[in-house]
Amino acid sequence: MVGAAPPFETLRVAIEGSGSVEGRIARVTLSRPERLNALSARLLAEVVDCCNWLQTRGDVRVVILDGAGSSFSAGFDLDDFTSSVSGGSSRDGADLGRRAAEALTNVPQITIAMIHGNCVGGGVVLTSACDLRFAASSARFSIPEVDLGIPLAWGGVPRLVREIGPARTKELVLLCRPFGSDEATRIGFLNGHVPDDALREHVDAVAGELAIKPLYALRTTKQQVNAVTEEIVGTGRSVGDADALVFALHDAESREAQRAYIERLAARRATRE
Repeated sequence: MVGAAPPFETLRVAIEGSGSVEGRIARVTLSRPERLNALSARLLAEVVDCCNWLQTRGDVRVVILDGAGSSFSAGFDLDDFTSSVSGGSSRDGADLGRRAAEALTNVPQITIAMIHGNCVGGGVVLTSACDLRFAASSARFSIPEVDLGIPLAWGGVPRLVREIGPARTKELVLLCRPFGSDEATRIGFLNGHVPDDALREHVDAVAGELAIKPLYALRTTKQQVNAVTEEIVGTGRSVGDADALVFALHDAESREAQRAYIERLAARRATRE
């Protein structure tokens, strides 16, 4: 089919909408449900490729980003990136998350993150790259990188500072404490949250309302807001995040923190089972 999305292994892409918005809405779904949509190098590279494809789709006005299965995303796939470092492609692999977030920010369409289940670490960064964010009331957020001995990378810090301010960013990133949809809405990270069974309907309604608006006004407004936020807190310096991430994956104390964190996580899972 002309204009169809290229084939992906870790994403599902569908053109949606009916009636007056037919073909104007795209749904991009993170699709590694067996890994809770953990952000592997391949998935992040495919996000970049998908965004490049969206740049060519002048007919699509709104993009919904969601996750398959029980969660939006378990975040950074530590096993995948540790293997990448061992394989010698560490710098490029570590930079993929930043590139994916930048690509998502820069698509001309209005992007809406639809969040359910867990949204962890790099998943929070990807959603922060979207224009609008809505979550299920039961959704849970966390940014555990510091407990893993890893600095929050991928441009996550400037993006969070823009959305929730420096003090709140330091609190959530340094303490690594989970927070729910109520708090995420209250501090301005989410545009809103709704009952779990109403999330899809709510996001579809917002997307449909946006998709009937004049294209030029939609895209110009997005460009204006993005330009202002870059002037307030730019993400340009985030290109160095990859180096900090690579160092953390080699640092002895950081690697011990990663091992201990994974052991605690496994113990909690075993207790629940």
